[in-house]
Amino acid sequence: MSGLPLFQPLLLPNGTRIVNRLAKAAMEENLADENHAPGPELLRLYQTWADGGAGLIITGNVMPDCRALTGPAGVILENDRYLEQFKNWAVVCRSQGAQAWLQINHPGRQLMANLGQEAVAPSAIAVNIPGVAKLFAQPRSLSEVEIHGLINRYARTAVLAERAGFTGVQIHAAHGYLFSQFLSPLTNKRTDKWGGSLENRARILIRTIEAVRAHVAPQFCVSVKLNSADFQRGGFEEGDAIEVVKRLNELPVDLVEISGGSYESPAMQGHTRDGQTLAREAYFFEFAERIGRVARMPVMVTGGIRRREIAEIVINSPSVAMVGMATALAFEPNLPSQWLTGDGAQIKSVQISWKNKAFVAVAITAIIKKQLSLLSLGKATKPGISPLMTLITSQLKTKRQARRYRKWVAEQGI
Repeated sequence: MSGLPLFQPLLLPNGTRIVNRLAKAAMEENLADENHAPGPELLRLYQTWADGGAGLIITGNVMPDCRALTGPAGVILENDRYLEQFKNWAVVCRSQGAQAWLQINHPGRQLMANLGQEAVAPSAIAVNIPGVAKLFAQPRSLSEVEIHGLINRYARTAVLAERAGFTGVQIHAAHGYLFSQFLSPLTNKRTDKWGGSLENRARILIRTIEAVRAHVAPQFCVSVKLNSADFQRGGFEEGDAIEVVKRLNELPVDLVEISGGSYESPAMQGHTRDGQTLAREAYFFEFAERIGRVARMPVMVTGGIRRREIAEIVINSPSVAMVGMATALAFEPNLPSQWLTGDGAQIKSVQISWKNKAFVAVAITAIIKKQLSLLSLGKATKPGISPLMTLITSQLKTKRQARRYRKWVAEQGI
């Protein structure tokens, strides 16, 4: 069965070899230990994915700034204090031959208010989701000095990731997080060199890639996660994404992952507004194909893929080199190995019929995170759990984790 296109190796521009075309895409786990480092639970979770046969494992959000978490119990890597634990994490991820990339991310304005920290963003524009907007902190605009400081933080985290034994990093510029906020004209109203034209809005991403690459070895992979579109009128659009990829072509970028949406338009859960889907799977496939025609580096598409036949359609496209899976591997981490042996195993999509799409997105996220928590404890997943009860228990857990984070911040004197 190794003759299947899905299980052919992929050679990246810097010479790195990925053993197959299936990647475990990033998911936020909220499973860091009391020091916001990878502890036993996170290692146990990633061992299941390593054993499951994915050729590339991309971690969930890792923060370069302890004051800016995408969620409570998030992993932070801004110094070498707990580097041994990150080394253990890298060993686990690579234990079955997979490449292991650490995803670096910053929430920007998508910072939860209950974390008690100040939100920073390109512009002082708050998250606006009906019914849950108050859950997010009101942001202020970043200064020029702070922008340069952030770029240095990303480079520092990449250096630490390399020292820990990861084989690459992924710079997150999608899903409405900080770099995505800079790219979108809806959230970037700046009039300096970091706003206005697309060239200016993409500047922080370009400068960060340059800074990272200047401090890591040539064989260390540098990748980018990019929105195909925001799916909001007047926001970051497909044409913008294509232009950004053309700029990335001029840099030593080894892979671009295409996804889409933000907290305000949750295409990550499949609620796209463009109608361009492939059997309600591979949400961003058609976008990725068009972007892939101009990209000089391999393109990976993530979003909704859960059946082997769909993955094969995607990978047979001349414009797409890798298939990223997240939700499917939360429910069945052994899916790549099963597909390799000819098992046509598939994962059912999570369906919730509530009218409020924002609450649907939050509930789906809670269900996925519950599966991650079960796997981290060495337990079997539970696909059929109640959305309402899972959402309630998830919110209670989040509150506990937020209190723990605020206590940790106070103890650290941050």
